[in-house]
Amino acid sequence: MILSRLSTFAARTNARTVPVSPLSKPDYKAWKGRQTKSTQRWLESTYFAPEHGNVALLPAKDGTLARVVLGLGSDARLWDYAVLHASLPPGRYQLDPTLETAAANDACLAWALASYTFTRYKSAPKRAPSLVWPEGCDRAAVERAYRATAIARDLINTPASDMGPAELATAVQEVAGRHQAECSVIQGEALLKHNYPAVFAVGQASPREPRLIDLRWGDETSPKLTLVGKGVCFDSGGLDLKSAGGMKFMKKDMGGAAMMIGLAHMVMDAGLDVRLRLLIPAVENSVSGQAYRPGDVISTRQGLSVEIGNTDAEGRLVLADALAEASTEKPNLLIDAATLTGAARVALGTELPALFCNRDDLAGDILQHGEKAHDPLWRMPLFGAYKRHLESRIADLNNISAVAQGGAITAALFLQYFVGKTTPWVHVDTMGWNSTNRPGRPAGGEAFGMRALFAALQARYSV
Repeated sequence: MILSRLSTFAARTNARTVPVSPLSKPDYKAWKGRQTKSTQRWLESTYFAPEHGNVALLPAKDGTLARVVLGLGSDARLWDYAVLHASLPPGRYQLDPTLETAAANDACLAWALASYTFTRYKSAPKRAPSLVWPEGCDRAAVERAYRATAIARDLINTPASDMGPAELATAVQEVAGRHQAECSVIQGEALLKHNYPAVFAVGQASPREPRLIDLRWGDETSPKLTLVGKGVCFDSGGLDLKSAGGMKFMKKDMGGAAMMIGLAHMVMDAGLDVRLRLLIPAVENSVSGQAYRPGDVISTRQGLSVEIGNTDAEGRLVLADALAEASTEKPNLLIDAATLTGAARVALGTELPALFCNRDDLAGDILQHGEKAHDPLWRMPLFGAYKRHLESRIADLNNISAVAQGGAITAALFLQYFVGKTTPWVHVDTMGWNSTNRPGRPAGGEAFGMRALFAALQARYSV
């Protein structure tokens, strides 16, 4: 669990630092005109242009590094700054000139996210560049966002052999302990006693017992914020077995839970004025003689019966019980996140989460904050007419649609059956995984949309 201070930053001292000049296209020409002739010739001979993320290393007369120039294009973007960490040799660096707070925060967060490495099984490089904390930077906000992202990335990146339902529960308990929150766990057959039949049905085939993880924090009189995350620690597809290629990255199928754990950390660390509840149904969807079958009918916490059209549509089943429980308290805001459908990836690709929401103003608020936080989402419709595709001849619902099209929408509509009709609700269908390496976004686990959600929550619930 990444909860220590960031080592990739340095305090201001008299030690030698190399200045870094972030320059937009409009500023670059004037800046270049103020430099020495030799510096101008160096920039020209290396064909440097101040495009997004371009970096120039300027030598001193003695051969040492004198200055770094970073291109910001026509308008600075968060990820422009992420290029620096991998482009610079070990040493101490300092932004020059001083940036305004928002830009300084972006620069530091991008630097921090670019420094992330998953080190549980492989050591990180021993030497790396460090950045002096710039004046005006909100260090607490940067550290909060980095730690939450690192928590989510670490949880997703950990192989299922070391990240089952028990280990996921331990991770939530560690975060709870850091923030003096309460955390309880219902495990195994106790799920039936406490009326979480869908969670038990999905997880019963695995020797690693399913769990319902429940964290509570904050003043009971504050607005109720409830987060729900899909915690399928590995998804074989069940008896409707996935292909080898489809199963390859299924350790990431608890990416929604990881994202909500990270978001819960941000909410508690910032001390938002909420009564927070985090619910994680944690299971492993396995194959055995105990596995639930296609054609079975299972009960749910809400009382609706569900015919199993496909055992590989298990995430919506475990979320159904958790959402039903969340709705009993009539929260002021209910948010769930899940690596739920391939259909959302077909529609939006791997890097843009699908946002479903039953309140237009709430959806617009989240999208707006996502743009500002460089953490975008895209709204998709809860098109009620498609509910007919979830009809079953023998049960209240089927867990899959009768048609192949619109799978992300019908999955969201399935979840909506278990959400209170008056409850403001947000559902995020995310990939939870970077397919390629990009500056600040290494291949592997990712918490798409988490910073956007936090920014919206912070605007609503700051003390």
